[in-house]
Amino acid sequence: MNNQETLEKMRLLRLFGMEQSFKNSIEIGKTNDFTCDEMVAHLIEAEYDYNQNKLISNLIKNAKLRYNPSLSEIKCSEERNLNKNLILRLSDLNWLKNGENIIISGATGVGKSFLSCAIGMQACINGYKVLYNSFSKLFYQLKFAKNCNAYLKEINLLFKKDLLIIDDFGLEMLDKDSRIILLEILEERLGRKSIIISSQIPVENWYDLIGDKTIADAICDRLISTSQQIQLRGDSLRKKKDKNS
Repeated sequence: MNNQETLEKMRLLRLFGMEQSFKNSIEIGKTNDFTCDEMVAHLIEAEYDYNQNKLISNLIKNAKLRYNPSLSEIKCSEERNLNKNLILRLSDLNWLKNGENIIISGATGVGKSFLSCAIGMQACINGYKVLYNSFSKLFYQLKFAKNCNAYLKEINLLFKKDLLIIDDFGLEMLDKDSRIILLEILEERLGRKSIIISSQIPVENWYDLIGDKTIADAICDRLISTSQQIQLRGDSLRKKKDKNS
């Protein structure tokens, strides 16, 4: 069997990483530089890398992140209340392995969504299933699903995500349905799957935002007690960008 036939069979078997690697080796004349076992190891490594990259690409696509930054792009400063040690702790993802949560608060434009998405991107790169949504969009979808008798299906899909990012929490008071749905999401994920919530509203004001004291106690107990809180400070990054443009 000649090289062209080998490439064709690799393609038919969908061994695209092997195919590309073997093709490159032929083109640069390196096939004779490998022993048989070295060539096998080289091709398997190429196929493994191809599949890993494809997996990560799909995880990032399915996460539907608002931004696609890396944690290395996060600007640390005392003014922003962000330091490199915190970023390192976030990047090791031990909190995600332990099913812990993160609450990011701060004024409009300080980078809450950007930081949330950077953490989400880090999780995707490490093979975790992530989903990003704004609070209003996610809860509109879940309320609609309730009316269509598809609620349990949607909740189960959310539970399959290792990390759920809920952005812009607290732009309006929670109604009865939103309170119950949020409590059910937290109950399902408690201690097993992580959530990141970003909000302009300080955590100490969430009781008033949620509206029902009994449910507010249950929500805050399940969320705040298992969360690392990050309070971003400083001027709006959007305003700084506009001034510099």
